[in-house]
Amino acid sequence: MSTSVQPQMNREYMIGFLQALLQVPSPSGFCMEIMKLIRKETIKLGYELEMTPKGNAVITIPSASEPTGKVIALTAHVDTLGAMVRSVKPNGMLRFTPIGGYAMHTVEGEYCLIHTRDGKAYEGTVLSTKPSVHVHSDVREWKRDEENMEIRIDEPVMTKEDTEKLGISPGDFISWDPRTRILSNGWIKSRHLDDKASVAALFGLLEWFKREGKSPVNTIKIILSTYEEVGHGSSYIPPDITELIAVDMGAIGDDLTTTERDVSICAKDSSGPYDYEMTSKLIQLAKREDIAHAVDIYPYYGSDASAALRGGSNIRAALIGPGVHASHGMERTHADAIVNTAALLIAYIMENEKEEVL
Repeated sequence: MSTSVQPQMNREYMIGFLQALLQVPSPSGFCMEIMKLIRKETIKLGYELEMTPKGNAVITIPSASEPTGKVIALTAHVDTLGAMVRSVKPNGMLRFTPIGGYAMHTVEGEYCLIHTRDGKAYEGTVLSTKPSVHVHSDVREWKRDEENMEIRIDEPVMTKEDTEKLGISPGDFISWDPRTRILSNGWIKSRHLDDKASVAALFGLLEWFKREGKSPVNTIKIILSTYEEVGHGSSYIPPDITELIAVDMGAIGDDLTTTERDVSICAKDSSGPYDYEMTSKLIQLAKREDIAHAVDIYPYYGSDASAALRGGSNIRAALIGPGVHASHGMERTHADAIVNTAALLIAYIMENEKEEVL
């Protein structure tokens, strides 16, 4: 008779760590500070962390016995959407270029930080170049394209020279205010739940192994990538990995069945179908352990597993993650989805353990 691991998950730990993750700016390519947080928490839990030259983190949960030859990897990404200064305009405002794939209207009116190369940070606001209905008659029809958007800096700048004196220049990173709200009824709304909610689930898994004093029969490697939003996060993975589960947010809407309280199991995305046996096992385990879940297809979606496969990795791959509404916009999920994601991952790892013993 199987025993569900779900009631043993530390919900408070995962949500607390998620809140910490969301407060650290980390647009793709600007993940130095968040990796310091990741390293500190990994050491606190008693695990080893290695950094790849690219800036990805690899955390190893060693096997309990002699190596079986099977290495299971779980990957999520700490990088988020953001922007970069494209140019300083004559009026002192900034033209920016997006980092990641989002619709421009989703950042209009957003507060942001401009991170200079000498370590300073300035506040700003994203606006269209026609921001006021009292001034511009066509403001409602004005197309929200990159060339029609700018950032107003909260400093006394009126000219390009004023802005340059602050040390702001092309190539500086821009991060969006996450606007995180964690409600007592379990709802979590914030930017960047894609994919920090999944990172929190993976640390919930690490905390469970530590607290329960358990070790898997198969070596587990957790890969935290820093370039997923631009397409090549886990394009390289350690060559000893045989199975890879990408842990990334589940999309909601249209004919999709995932909700904000489910763990989403993706059968197919823009890169094609995921491994049949792995996906089937994840579905079976979710049913057996009574974990709220849904199976969906995401035609406009790619994952770190997609990147690894396209990078030439000879692996089996699957994709799961917490359901997130309004992805790449003002996102929302529920604590249940994060707990369910961690619980399904542990069920999968422990089921593999049973198979190895048999």
